[in-house]
Amino acid sequence: MTDSLQTRFQAAVEKVRTAPADGAFKPDTDYKLRMYALFRQATDGDVSGKRPGMLDVIGRFKYDAWAKLKGTSRDAAMQRYIAEVESVEQRYG
Repeated sequence: MTDSLQTRFQAAVEKVRTAPADGAFKPDTDYKLRMYALFRQATDGDVSGKRPGMLDVIGRFKYDAWAKLKGTSRDAAMQRYIAEVESVEQRYG
């Protein structure tokens, strides 16, 4: 992982964290899950642990989204995360 990629990833994460809730972009659930999964894959690697139980619906969705990225390298996940953020910036400013 290059420092440049790590720096760009951290900048993209900060943009997401500080995005105004009342901004022009209103992400749907699928988008939020995709970003969550990319973030976790980039920071923690492949999903681990047991899948949450039936009563933890949100936990199951998050786990499943992350599990779909199993085998994706951390660098590739960072690059995809950055690309998603840049795409939203281009579209919504």
